Amino acid sequence: MAPVTHDELTFRDATPADVDDVVALVESAYRGVSSELGWTTEAHLLDGQRTDAASVAAIVDDPDAEVLLAEDADGALLGCCELRRSASGAYFGMFAVRPQLQGRGLGRRLITHADAEAVRRFGAAALEMTVIAQRTDLIAWYVRLGFAPTGERKPFPHGDERFGQPRRDDLEFVVLRRPTGR
Repeated sequence: MAPVTHDELTFRDATPADVDDVVALVESAYRGVSSELGWTTEAHLLDGQRTDAASVAAIVDDPDAEVLLAEDADGALLGCCELRRSASGAYFGMFAVRPQLQGRGLGRRLITHADAEAVRRFGAAALEMTVIAQRTDLIAWYVRLGFAPTGERKPFPHGDERFGQPRRDDLEFVVLRRPTGR
């Protein structure tokens, strides 16, 4: 794949026709051998799936949520994220960039776009997300982008294979938040 410049990156909302491509992208970024090409892999913490078509389709169909897509000039899917109206402003999740393109600034660009969309669509004053607590490298990256731990923790859905099969018993989520407009 040729390098992608930021000028070539375009954004759009996912449609039902995009669901399978979004699932494939998210799975490639977090699970299995392909995820090891990037730095966002969770394969050392979880087996099984990260998401499925029914979950992604539910987000696409939800009037209070969107799946935002980042594509190259040819329409190839490079990244995605979920943006959902929440009590704290907007929830930012299901964030994925093609593993072989990670570390090139595409993720930052997608977060910047999601931030602006959270303000435009929901009037959100903050973006909030959850990250597996054991992902200290990923949490540090989000902190560099202005997210801060809130001190709140949420349980990992152990036993619900829709979210994967944990390799350890102590998985939990930390909640991160940042003001929008950054």
